[in-house]
Amino acid sequence: MTTSPERRRTDGKATRKPGTGRPARRDRHGRGLRGRLVPATVPLARTKAEIFDDLVLDTVESLERRYAKELAGVEFAVEDVPPELNVYDSDVLEDGEVPLARLLPGRPGRHELPPRIVLYRRPLEFRAMDREDLADLVHDVIIEQVANLLGVDPDELA
Repeated sequence: MTTSPERRRTDGKATRKPGTGRPARRDRHGRGLRGRLVPATVPLARTKAEIFDDLVLDTVESLERRYAKELAGVEFAVEDVPPELNVYDSDVLEDGEVPLARLLPGRPGRHELPPRIVLYRRPLEFRAMDREDLADLVHDVIIEQVANLLGVDPDELA
């Protein structure tokens, strides 16, 4: 059996193909970086963070359809865990000692900051029994924070 000169081994190591810049084998075990284990179209391919973001977006979009003018400049954000503080302000929605969300009112002026509602993903996921319970909890927390921002009763928004 003859091999082409570009693929011939001289010292027992893989040689490079001319012009490709990469070795004939991917690594010393013949493997390389693996691709996706699950196709992107399968629900299993979504991470917990992506699923949580979708739940937040669903609630925010339904609120923005009804209250577009009032929520025009409001930012919604998701953080994994709340910052470590000894005492939280009154703008934090807590369950016991653990913050679930925070309302940061906007600051008018030269460096104008829009109002911002921040949800903390891990504490909310910890309190939910399943995905439906998490969806209800996220909805309730967002409704309560938006009601605080607008100065209305949460029952009016729900």
